Amino acid sequence: MQPFKIPESVLVVIHTPALEVLLINRTDAPGYWQSVTGAKDSADEPLEATAVREVREETGIDCRPGTPLHAGLADWTIENVYDIYPRWLHRYAPGVTRNTEHVFGLCVPAGTEVTLDPREHTAFRWLPWREAADACFSPSNAEAILLLPQFAR
Repeated sequence: MQPFKIPESVLVVIHTPALEVLLINRTDAPGYWQSVTGAKDSADEPLEATAVREVREETGIDCRPGTPLHAGLADWTIENVYDIYPRWLHRYAPGVTRNTEHVFGLCVPAGTEVTLDPREHTAFRWLPWREAADACFSPSNAEAILLLPQFAR
């Protein structure tokens, strides 16, 4: 049996210098376009490590420390606390109904190769930031994308 998910996660807005945003479509929820998201693997996993791991797992983009893209990773120091969608509550321990999400940005060059994990996502697309915000199913994801111009380097 898989252990319960930790109700602390990251949201990583991957974008180009021209503010085009990468959105990925969930396998378990067709039409649910989003940025990279994922829960901590352990309570003591640093948030930056969670962000780096999730970006690599979900998109194949390597932004680990020591790689050229690591300099583009930024903790936006934004926390969103929200009710976990009912369809995904079974992944959490009984009684857990809220998640704390930490927002990061990752600036990558235009044309950065994306390799999806087919177990998690079926498609990707790059959109101008306003269009990307409109395409997100998650309100916190859309709000983060709308803040992109303030955080872009």
